[in-house]
Amino acid sequence: MVCALGAAVCFGTATVLQAVAARAAGSGGGGEAALLLRAVRQWRYLAGLGLDGVGFLLQIAALRSVPIYAVGAALASSLAVTAVVAARLLRVRLSRAEWGAVGVVCAGLAMLGVASGTEGDLEGPDALKYVMLAVAVGVLLLGLGGGRLPERGRGPLLGLGAGFGFGVVEVAVRLIDSLAPSELLVNPATYALLLGGGAAFLCLTAALQRGSVTAATAAMVIGETVWPALVGVVWLGDRTREGLGWLAVLGFLVAVVGALGLARFGEAPVEEESVGV
Repeated sequence: MVCALGAAVCFGTATVLQAVAARAAGSGGGGEAALLLRAVRQWRYLAGLGLDGVGFLLQIAALRSVPIYAVGAALASSLAVTAVVAARLLRVRLSRAEWGAVGVVCAGLAMLGVASGTEGDLEGPDALKYVMLAVAVGVLLLGLGGGRLPERGRGPLLGLGAGFGFGVVEVAVRLIDSLAPSELLVNPATYALLLGGGAAFLCLTAALQRGSVTAATAAMVIGETVWPALVGVVWLGDRTREGLGWLAVLGFLVAVVGALGLARFGEAPVEEESVGV
């Protein structure tokens, strides 16, 4: 859980940096791939990517130790980190309800920390690796075609796609048994992990630029928490501590609901005078 929370801190702080860079990239032509290329020329976006890289390593370490449902909820709490960082560094004002949501997220994570067991020891069906790869390809196609989607509903759909991509990463990590190069190269989960992560970032960048941040982020939180948690429980053997299943379910729901209450911080609100920070 320490690694999962560390990943949330990295991801949440990165969001503040990437928020400024995504808007600075402008709305020029060239499609979603061109948008991403313009964004990565911003130093803030690169710094955010660096933090994302550290967070990703911490996420992998967490997924190898605790159940997916606990890691997913912890990663959703990165919105609470974004809110606090934005309030401190960008002088964004949080309402009492939003400060309350930060507290709700923390309470949910505390319950999960108490109730979570160790990661499951099941490998899941062989077809699961190929399903994850197919989902990753679908997310990539969604991201590449994001500009052609109807304006109404574009943000939530891209956000949900980003959530599914990040969810693929969570599940794929558990489906990689050996880090030997010869084993990695023939494991479909390896390609699902790489493709899913890249496609998720593409969808997320497009969602931040072209749609409602709140709606897109809420959809992303749901996409990256609910179905990976179910996969972990149903096929990979994730369990809770004896007699604490109810507390884990309650903690998961509380943490996700709290994160949804902070959905506008999927892109930290930035005042004009704060852009130079």
